[in-house]
Amino acid sequence: MSRIRNSIELFKSSWNVLSHDKELLVLPVLSSIATLVVAATFLVPLLATGGLDTSEEVSTTSYAVLFAMYLVLAYVTIFFNAALVSAAHERLTGGDPTLRSALGGAAARAGKILPWAVVSATVSVVLRALEDRAGVVGRIVLALAGAAWAVVTFLVLPIIVIEGLGVGDAIRKSGALFRQTWGENLAAQAGFSIIGFLAALPAIALIVLGALVGGAVLGAAIALAAVWLILLAVVIAALSGIYQTALYHFAVDGRIRSEYFSNDALSAAFASKR
Repeated sequence: MSRIRNSIELFKSSWNVLSHDKELLVLPVLSSIATLVVAATFLVPLLATGGLDTSEEVSTTSYAVLFAMYLVLAYVTIFFNAALVSAAHERLTGGDPTLRSALGGAAARAGKILPWAVVSATVSVVLRALEDRAGVVGRIVLALAGAAWAVVTFLVLPIIVIEGLGVGDAIRKSGALFRQTWGENLAAQAGFSIIGFLAALPAIALIVLGALVGGAVLGAAIALAAVWLILLAVVIAALSGIYQTALYHFAVDGRIRSEYFSNDALSAAFASKR
């Protein structure tokens, strides 16, 4: 129960930061729009030329195009996450970030973000390919490996954005910070997921009620639920970026500006090993 309470505290603290910079909610929206544009740019030509025709063997060229698409999508997502990290860092160090300064911070590290996008996309593709060929036990092992990779590299993006390190050094430093501190941050990360799930329940309940009534009510319920889930996804994405940045500051400096985050809560989320 203490971990759940601590996760709620961290959620509230992240919300406190976001309440000062509501314009940062635009970043996840821009990321989603850019993702749709990129996906359409790659998929429409493939569909038009039959490159994704499942009745025939998919060509090597089509696979190469799909991987390129995956890489660009990874870069787009990471770029806008970097903008969130840059803005959160500015706020937590006494600044007053704007949408322009957030995007500018990400743009300043654009060259260093690219290698991380390549590494991240490659690891994801390799793990997914191995899972498709593995049995039940193999899939469990690969899922654990993927989770371990996500935890060890959790602070890579803040390190790249804030310190300007290359991807290799950032991965090593993220791993070192994880080794220095106990992985209680997993509880906080899981707590964010739980809070997101609980917040999605009203949308699910609305759809169920709409289905019971039927007719036009169901259509309206689905539309309202979709709007709620989209807004929820945007807010959770923004809060996650803020939390990630706060955790970086606490891991590196051992403290953080108390008016935004409770040092006691972060101590519990990222407690030092004994």
